Amino acid sequence: MSIIKNDFEKMNISRIKDSKNKKKLTVITAYDALFAKLFEEIADMILVGDSLNMSFMGKPDTLSATLEQMIYHTNAVCNGAKNAFVIIDMPFGTYINKDVALKNCVEVYRQTNANAVKIEGGEDKADIIKHLTSNAVAVMGHIGLMPQYVRSEGGYKVRGKTKEDEEQLIRDAIAVEKAGAFAIVVEGVKSDVAKKISQAVNIPIIGIGAGVDTDGQVLVWSDMLGFFEEFKPKFVRHYLDGAKLIKEAVNQYRSDVQDKSFPSKQEEY
Repeated sequence: MSIIKNDFEKMNISRIKDSKNKKKLTVITAYDALFAKLFEEIADMILVGDSLNMSFMGKPDTLSATLEQMIYHTNAVCNGAKNAFVIIDMPFGTYINKDVALKNCVEVYRQTNANAVKIEGGEDKADIIKHLTSNAVAVMGHIGLMPQYVRSEGGYKVRGKTKEDEEQLIRDAIAVEKAGAFAIVVEGVKSDVAKKISQAVNIPIIGIGAGVDTDGQVLVWSDMLGFFEEFKPKFVRHYLDGAKLIKEAVNQYRSDVQDKSFPSKQEEY
């Protein structure tokens, strides 16, 4: 058994919250059973992100992802990683008010084995988060740069550049915590501000493009493994040159087919 497997413990809400100031949490996205299984015993949490709309579907943003798509991919992830703590992004338009949000989250719980949902928004969504957590739905918050706000905000903009915005982000985090969220993703926020947000609440802050002083990090798997070639966000570190390796392997496969070295006698029936 590997060191990773020896160290692995299935996360739950209590362990996640207790990790604050004790253990840095590792979160990664997954959209299918194959990759989810590979990540299961390494990541503390797996996020079925609506980022799949961009990296999996080739869309320009996350906004057209549907609840049906998210449920489909969440089921795939849960099938591949049966012991993982799985969070599903609630897609754009599925939590416009308390009743709609609860109806859609109940549907997610009924149709998948997801452990929690993730919702974008701070003070403006606190009443919705409170309604969900009061009805047995585990919620991870998401503040800062929020991809579902890309059109209303006029693009992807780094947050926390002014004192006013810093104060708003801290208010957002506190409101989300008070509403019952067990953790919060903080995206695209100045690192010094993200540190203050982390210090302002008692639940873990999971950063993405928010510096090192958060309680953990999340990355999109296709970014982290170098499969997404269109652009590389500043906050992404490539741990593998995935696109290059795949192309080299497929080119070798084509070459072997063309020169008849594949299949060999050992690969025939």
